[in-house]
Amino acid sequence: MSAQRYYLTVDNLGQARGSDPELAFHGSSPQSFADALQSALRTNVLFQRWRARQPDPDEVDESLAPVDPNASVTAHQDDLHADVEVVTSLPHAILRHRLNLLIGPSWKLRDVRAA
Repeated sequence: MSAQRYYLTVDNLGQARGSDPELAFHGSSPQSFADALQSALRTNVLFQRWRARQPDPDEVDESLAPVDPNASVTAHQDDLHADVEVVTSLPHAILRHRLNLLIGPSWKLRDVRAA
C-alpha cells in the first residue's frame, strides 16, 4: 500500500485519553503525543499490550497487527487544539484503532492525501 498523509485535529490534547488507562496517552504536549503515536505505528508494542488485555487474545484479528517502520507523526498546538500530520502506509482502520487506544474519540480526521 502506498503512503497516505492524514491530517487530524485533537481537541484538548491535555485531556484526550483512551478508555483503558493502561494503554492511554498520558502526556499533554503535542510532541509527546506525536512520539507516542509514531511509536504505536512503527512498532507492535501498543497492539501487543492491547491484545494481551482482551478476553481471548488468541482470537484477536491479526489484521490490526501490522506496523509501518517508516511512519512519521508531527503535531503542534494551535490555540486550544493540536494539529497532527501522520504519514503512513498503514490502512486507515489501523491508524483509527491506535488513535482510539491512545486518545479515544478526541480526534477528528480533516483530510487525507497521497504522501
